[in-house]
Amino acid sequence: MLLVIDLALIIEKLVLIVIVVMASLVIAMYATYGERKIAAVLQDRRGPNRAGPFGILQPVADGLKLFFKEEIIPDFSSKALFILGPSLAMLTAIMTSAVVPWGNTINLFDREISLQIADVNVGILYVFAVVSMGVYGIMIGSWASNNKYSLMGGLRAASQIISYELAMGISLIALLMVTGTLSLKEMVLQQQAGYWNVFYQPLGFLLFLICAFAECNRTPFDLPEAENELIGGYHTEYSSMKLGFYLFSEYINMFVSSVIMSTLFFGGYDIPFVNEANYDQNWMALFGVLALMAKVVCFIFLFMWVRWTIPRFRYDQLMHLGWRILIPLALLNMLVTGAVILLKQNNWHF
Repeated sequence: MLLVIDLALIIEKLVLIVIVVMASLVIAMYATYGERKIAAVLQDRRGPNRAGPFGILQPVADGLKLFFKEEIIPDFSSKALFILGPSLAMLTAIMTSAVVPWGNTINLFDREISLQIADVNVGILYVFAVVSMGVYGIMIGSWASNNKYSLMGGLRAASQIISYELAMGISLIALLMVTGTLSLKEMVLQQQAGYWNVFYQPLGFLLFLICAFAECNRTPFDLPEAENELIGGYHTEYSSMKLGFYLFSEYINMFVSSVIMSTLFFGGYDIPFVNEANYDQNWMALFGVLALMAKVVCFIFLFMWVRWTIPRFRYDQLMHLGWRILIPLALLNMLVTGAVILLKQNNWHF
C-alpha cells in the first residue's frame, strides 16, 4: 500500500514538473513576441505581423530559425565549457520554479494534490542559491569563448549580480522578519489571511524590484550585453541553439522573477476580496493560478516598458546605485522594520 502511495506521488510530481517546465518555455517564447509588440506600440509601428495572424507564430519561426542554424564552435575555445555555459544558464533558470506555489491544493481521485513541486521550509533560500548559480553559466560561457569582448561581458555580469544580490538579500531580511518564515507557501497563506506584504514592506518591494532588473540583465542594467560597446556581450561567439539557450534563459529568469515578486509581495495565487471557502476547491485553485498569472503578466509588461523607456546606465553609475544607494537603503529598511517589530512586542501602539 505504501508503495502505491509513493508511486502515485511520484507520478503526480512528474506531471507537475512537465507542466511547469513546458509552461515556462511557452511563456518565455511568447514573452519575446510580447516584447516586440510592446516595443512597436511605444515606437509607433506595427511589430511582427507576417508569421500567422497578427504575427502570433513569430516566436515559433524564430525558434525554428535558431534550431536549424549551423552550430559553430570557435577553434581556440574550450569546447566542453563552451557547451556547458548555456546549458547551465538554462538549467538554473528552470530549476528556480521548483519551490513556487502555483495555486492552492486540488482534489482529484480522492487525493489532495498540491500545485507546488517541492514545499520546502527554506524555499526562499533555495531560490537565492539557484539564482546565484546562474552567473556561472554566463561566466563559463564568456571565458570559454576565448574572446575579449565576451569575457568583459561575463565579468560585468558577475560583478553586477554579486553587487545587487547583496541588496536583494538584505531587502528580503526585513520581509522575513515580518513573516517569520522562509516557506513561500506559508507566506502566501499569511497574505490570504491578512494584507499583502507590499503594504508592510513598500521600500523592501521597491529595492527587490530594482535588484530583479539587475539580476535579469534587463535595461537599464543590461551592461553585460551592451551591443554598442561589446558587440554582443557574453554570447558574442554563440550561434544556433546555444545562443537560443542564453536568450531563452533571460526570458525565463524574467518570468520566474515576476512569479517570485508576486508570491512574496502580492499574495501569490491569492484573489483579493474573495473568500475561497465559499466556493468549489478545484475551481478556486484554477482561478488562483489565473490570478497569479495576471500579476506575472503585469510585472513582465513593466520589465518591457522600462526597457523601451529608460536608457542604459554607465558602469560607474550601476555600481554607485548598487553599493551607495540600494545597500544603505536596504539596511535602513531592515533596522526600521526590526525597531517597529520590537516596539509592537513591547505593547506599543501605532
